[in-house]
Amino acid sequence: MANKLYTLKSIAKLAARKLWDSCTDLLPIVVVIGFFQLVVIRQPLPNFSEVLFGSLLVVVGLSLFVQGLEMALFPIGESLAQALARKGSIFWLLLFSFLLGFSTTIAEPALIAIARESAEIAAESKLIDGAESAISSYALGLRISVAFSVGVAILIGTLRIIRGWPIHYLIIGGYVMVMIMTIFAPAEIIGIAYDAGGVTTSTVTVPLVAALGVGLASIIRGRNPLLDGFGLIAFASLLPMVFVMGYGIIIFR
Repeated sequence: MANKLYTLKSIAKLAARKLWDSCTDLLPIVVVIGFFQLVVIRQPLPNFSEVLFGSLLVVVGLSLFVQGLEMALFPIGESLAQALARKGSIFWLLLFSFLLGFSTTIAEPALIAIARESAEIAAESKLIDGAESAISSYALGLRISVAFSVGVAILIGTLRIIRGWPIHYLIIGGYVMVMIMTIFAPAEIIGIAYDAGGVTTSTVTVPLVAALGVGLASIIRGRNPLLDGFGLIAFASLLPMVFVMGYGIIIFR
């Protein structure tokens, strides 16, 4: 009985600490919104009770999400990377890296939303056919292009850790490629392409990919987890811009 009470007290303390951390993380947002609502707009919040209840749900949800990352996604990413590295097969490690980037991106809600929105705007602007099938096809093609590019990006980032390539050369070369593609890409796709680099870094992709890099760098001899384990997310934000502009060249020309 005493052990159960101790366990319950420990869980309660952990939950209270996580809730408090979430509240402090969200405090700047609340202060900014409250300042503009009360000082600049000078009107009460509409549906204040619903906003308050929703804010409580955000605090609880953020606390649970962060705890889930610490308990599940980070350990899974690190253990899989270490197990595949011990297996000694670069093929399986690179295949896992590509599929991890592709699968986490193709189901990203932000990417689904922006792909659908861009398809509808393209149809309204007469860039594509206004039929539902054409809109869905355009949106799906955009999602696949972004997901494929993230898979390739994580693969390149993993290969960089294995081979010990300097990250700044790859990043500089990637942005040079982005600038070159910007010259040739249709103007209608450039803004979408630049935004695609942001929507790919989702709440699931980031922790898994970061854990993959850290786990891989910690087990390969001569690699430093702090110096070599991070940087994969930069590739995941860079290559989608190139691939989406290429997709626009194919679709609009």
